[in-house]
Amino acid sequence: MASLPVELLFGLYVGLLTGIVPALISGSLGFLFRYVTGVSVPALAVVVLAVAVAGINGGLLGLVDPAISQSPRLLVAALVVMMLSLYAHSQGDALGATFPRRFSIATLRKQTLSADVVDFVGAVGQVTIRPTGEVGDVDGYPPLSADLREELRGGSWRFPADLPLAELESRLARRLRTEFDLAAVDVSIDERGRATIDAAPPSGGLSRRISPGQRAVSVSTLVPTGVTRGERVAVVPGTDADPIEGTVVSARSGADSGAGGDATDPAALTDGGESPLASTRPSAPTTTGGDGRVTVSVPTADAEQLLAVDRGQLRVQPRDAPAEFELLSVLRRTGKFVESLAVRAGGPLDGAALDPAAIREDHGVTVLGIRRSSADADGGRWTFSLDSSPELAPEDAVFVAGPPDAVARAREVLS
Repeated sequence: MASLPVELLFGLYVGLLTGIVPALISGSLGFLFRYVTGVSVPALAVVVLAVAVAGINGGLLGLVDPAISQSPRLLVAALVVMMLSLYAHSQGDALGATFPRRFSIATLRKQTLSADVVDFVGAVGQVTIRPTGEVGDVDGYPPLSADLREELRGGSWRFPADLPLAELESRLARRLRTEFDLAAVDVSIDERGRATIDAAPPSGGLSRRISPGQRAVSVSTLVPTGVTRGERVAVVPGTDADPIEGTVVSARSGADSGAGGDATDPAALTDGGESPLASTRPSAPTTTGGDGRVTVSVPTADAEQLLAVDRGQLRVQPRDAPAEFELLSVLRRTGKFVESLAVRAGGPLDGAALDPAAIREDHGVTVLGIRRSSADADGGRWTFSLDSSPELAPEDAVFVAGPPDAVARAREVLS
């Protein structure tokens, strides 16, 4: 018979060899029982099961070597099997308690940032996203210029830290597309707040702002302070000529207007065609005033007249707010709000004859109009003259106006 240390080592070896299968069974049973029922399997039952399974292997080993049952190695092996089974059972039970019972690809995608990269300003967490590695190109688009690539590489952007990674990627892509006027952006952010960016340079920046039937013409003139893209202007090409109205698509003014200066866009046209797009961003969104050049989008018939003059006069046209915005402003100033009440199938308004007088009396709101879900007999979708009591259908919308509390009550009762 071998010495005691050798017997202990043999027992440890036999226990590890025969305890693998019982440990797997104990861990799986603990996980499934806790996950399905929410109750833990008693540890005694796990030990009995594990020893029974290990006994099968031990019996087979006993047939090969009958001396095993007569040596201390059997006791050591049994202890190792029980300890492995108990440990596997505890891990399986803990996993069954924390494993989500409902999950999908969408929930798996809602991964957030690591807490180590979050900066707390008061009670609000912020994270700074910085690019990592080189800024790549997008297949099918021209490569980025060296200056724009370096500017993207050295940038940083702050966002709320509680957003999922997918939302952070979407917001960063939108910001890059807006700030740098990029044609395409692909962003990937890891849990450490490091962004991998692939981008495509701007393409056709000026031509995209020209509507069909229009032409962009650049005119030398005295540029007012504060002119920006989208301004409605009138250009007077001569003393006796009628003004030509158009929309500003780019402007440049100041003492350095001939070689830089303040500009709403680095592109400027001299013959009605398109100029090459600069690789950097606009240096200023508005002009600072003074002599300069303004590129105006005008009808094609008026473009030839502007091209024939060396210098014109620029007048900025007033732009009123849309009438519907003015109406909403007036209603809000008087304490009234407009609300759309949707007609639900089976709801209080489904199939009912709308009575504006009864609604005003019962709920304190005024019915302004109805938007039908489909065109009526006259081919229209809107009804504003409510002298009769029209019958409502599902997916119609009733627009009412009144005090905020009355509108809220009407929404709760009618929609």
